[in-house]
Amino acid sequence: MTSHHPSSTPIELPDTHLQQHAPRAGARAWAGLALLSLPTAMLGLDLTLLHLTLPALALDLQPTSTQALWIMDAYGFLIAGFLITMGTLGDRIGRRRLLLLGAVAFAAASVVAAFSTSATMLIAARAALGVAGATLMPSTLALISNLFPDPRQRALGIGIWATMWGVGYALGPVVGGLLLESFWWGSAFLIAVPVVALLLLLAPFLLPEYRARGTGRLDLASVVLSLAAMLPFVYGIKQIAKSGMEPGAIAAILVGVLFAWLFVRRQRRLADPLLDLGLFADRAFVVALIVLLFSLVAVGGTMLLVAQYLQLVAGHTSSVAGLWMGLAALAMIIGGTGAPLAARVIRPGFVVAGSLALSAVGYLMLTQLAQGTAGVLTAIAALALAYLGNGTVAALGTDLAVGAAPPEKAGSASAMTEMVQELGISLGIALLGSIAGALYHRTMKGSLPADLDAAASEAVSDSLWAASAIASELPAGLMAQAQAAFMTGLKGAALFSTASVAVLAVLSAVALRHIGTHARKV
Repeated sequence: MTSHHPSSTPIELPDTHLQQHAPRAGARAWAGLALLSLPTAMLGLDLTLLHLTLPALALDLQPTSTQALWIMDAYGFLIAGFLITMGTLGDRIGRRRLLLLGAVAFAAASVVAAFSTSATMLIAARAALGVAGATLMPSTLALISNLFPDPRQRALGIGIWATMWGVGYALGPVVGGLLLESFWWGSAFLIAVPVVALLLLLAPFLLPEYRARGTGRLDLASVVLSLAAMLPFVYGIKQIAKSGMEPGAIAAILVGVLFAWLFVRRQRRLADPLLDLGLFADRAFVVALIVLLFSLVAVGGTMLLVAQYLQLVAGHTSSVAGLWMGLAALAMIIGGTGAPLAARVIRPGFVVAGSLALSAVGYLMLTQLAQGTAGVLTAIAALALAYLGNGTVAALGTDLAVGAAPPEKAGSASAMTEMVQELGISLGIALLGSIAGALYHRTMKGSLPADLDAAASEAVSDSLWAASAIASELPAGLMAQAQAAFMTGLKGAALFSTASVAVLAVLSAVALRHIGTHARKV
């Protein structure tokens, strides 16, 4: 039975199903890919949807800076934490079935998020979105393999999938900003409802079902250990961002490291592990994951900071800021579609290295950003260069990582690339947000007027968006000081991104230079 002719009866395929003479998929498979592109773009969208709505959200829900960080990236961290588990679960109960169950849960959590009445409620809804989203990502990518048995068509399908995810998260601020202009901040979450409705309606006709045969049971202890490793580590990072190197934050990080060691130890002893550690023996696989992770760390945090700059420093409305960021996002599409074409004649490692070098130039431009409206064009040009490199990495990185793994381990490799991408965006928000926040606090420390009341002093010293919420109550000149402190933080984060992405460019050129062109896949 060809995978482009779906049936309500699950297909029982052997684990290794790459065929020498695989049939070419027809129009129904491409329609299925178009359908899968919708939840893929939606998942990327939700990672960055709140970038331009955060000031309005802060006015309504009054989150602390730590709560604001949790609101922004609880979604991405929980996706990353559950991806491998859900990918394994999909193989057991059916990939299409898991996709549809997760879609219903995602829509329900989106409605709760849209109508949240407190920061705690929104954090919980974002966490639920993360768990539900973790069912969608591995299912969409895995089903592409079922839709396209032919390796050449499958490579093209994976490239489109990666580009749609990248475009989704690049356009998140645009969509959020435009909706905020006419509706309330929660309206952005309701986009998921029609997308899920369309998926539920068409999936039974366009998507095949697949269940792997001969797999072991899901190891719940590994699931618990993986979460016990990630969540304390993330909590420690957030606490350091809020309160500095306090003992509780250091202890949380150490607990996360301990559980990570226990997780790795258990995987080595299992006959059917949750994560196949043998993949890490391949250098190209490891380098591709490193490049994916740290390039997304740089762009994830930068997107948030530029969005805040456009609104809180340059003074643009959310819709205008969204349009500026949407203009920069065009570079993501150029990178995502142009990179596979370039990789036909130039080695992929050199394509990635060249695009990352351009991104490093963009981050360097942000270190020279002027305060106020004068720096807007510079900020958008810099963000466009960052997007260009990220589009290239999104399109080629997945193919490089999955292609580096043997065929029988392609599923596990796919789950790892998805986890790294989700973790990279969220870690970037936390890490670069922490760097910018720490520099903001240090700059503002000692510069507050002695007669400023305690509540206003706490708001101004906490963050620029907290200061903006009470701007009318502040003494003359204090908002300008807060904006200058924010610019110091933004430039410090940009300097970190410049250095890290430049190192990635060199690493890609050296470590991936042996991988041949993709002309054979065209």
